Amino acid sequence: MSDDQFAGKVAVVTGAGGGLGRASARRLAASGANVVVVDIDGEAADRVAASLPVAAIAVQADVSNEADVQHYLDAAVARFGHVDLHHLNAGIFGSFAPLPDLEVDDFDRVMNVNVRGQFLGLRAAFRQFSAQKSVGTIVVTASIASLTGSADLLAYQTSKHAVVGLVHGAAVYGGPLGIRVNGVAPGIVPTELFAGAAGATGGKNDMERRASTTPLRRAGSPEEIADVAAFLLSDASAYVTGQILSADGGATIVNTVRPSGGAGAWDTATVDDPLYRRTGEASPARATPHPSTPETDEKENQS
Repeated sequence: MSDDQFAGKVAVVTGAGGGLGRASARRLAASGANVVVVDIDGEAADRVAASLPVAAIAVQADVSNEADVQHYLDAAVARFGHVDLHHLNAGIFGSFAPLPDLEVDDFDRVMNVNVRGQFLGLRAAFRQFSAQKSVGTIVVTASIASLTGSADLLAYQTSKHAVVGLVHGAAVYGGPLGIRVNGVAPGIVPTELFAGAAGATGGKNDMERRASTTPLRRAGSPEEIADVAAFLLSDASAYVTGQILSADGGATIVNTVRPSGGAGAWDTATVDDPLYRRTGEASPARATPHPSTPETDEKENQS
């Protein structure tokens, strides 16, 4: 998509060296925004900035580091004079280790990037809007893991739940100032983020198969997520703030105990048996419903 809806605007995109961030930088540039490409991988940031059809700069920064966050904003202001749009996208997925094996250092590393990093980015954005006496718009990358639960990627899931709280709080604070804050919650979108987990169940190797169970029956693309982020950053969403907009092929709307939601269509033993082997527990009997009596049946039928 190419238009001029962001002409004259300056956008900061974090984690823009690849994946969703790169797609967002390209989408915003295609609509006329000048872009500050931020990534911990400076060479990747350089490549993306050089590929954009607008004025763009690359800044190497660790979003979990307070000084680095200020550095990328200082660089943006030095080059362009102001910042209007922020897509706070940088994140990591962390360890697939089950809860008993998850190391504190692994948990802290994910929280530092995905929560502390988003907090620092939000705070810096608000401070910059105040300094330049202007309003602006912010989008934070949340996740399907912000809205649902799973037994793996616990640190990632926890961090993405926390992101929702950051979005809500920042939106309430920013509303009276004319500053909108929203989140985009991607579902299964194969990117380089999961490349390191190509061989792990729940990693990149089975993403297409898992996505085939969504209502749209396919995985998403980075460009589709970038379109949603661009909408939330644009005036087309001028009355939208504090929202987490799911872009997940409909995954989070599915009632999994109904036939159309795949009820009973997968073998729970594939998940449960390794757990029982690991813990040394025997497979428990299926939960037995409470004894049925005419009285309880009547009450239940009335509910």
